[in-house]
Amino acid sequence: MKFAALVAAAALSMAGAPAMADDAQLARGKELFMSKAVPACAVCHTLADAGAKGAIGPNLDELKPDAARIMKVLKEGMGAMPSFAATLNAADMEAVTAYVVHATSK
Repeated sequence: MKFAALVAAAALSMAGAPAMADDAQLARGKELFMSKAVPACAVCHTLADAGAKGAIGPNLDELKPDAARIMKVLKEGMGAMPSFAATLNAADMEAVTAYVVHATSK
């Protein structure tokens, strides 16, 4: 089981796209997006799936960012958005990434 998780994580980081996101990872990503990340993504971003209507950052439903872009911005920050490198671990960043890609590709 650990090997499969490592392969999936490696695939995500190498390809820059969510690798087989499961329901638990998507649920964690949504929870982080809505309230658990500090600051919560929903405060600044619009994302219909999360019921988020933030107006500070870009509207993610319109932008439809790919996984590589989301991971880069989570790690490095951009403009007014801070880096989450010190507050989210790799698994949490991958969960947020998988969730946003999933939510914006519907």
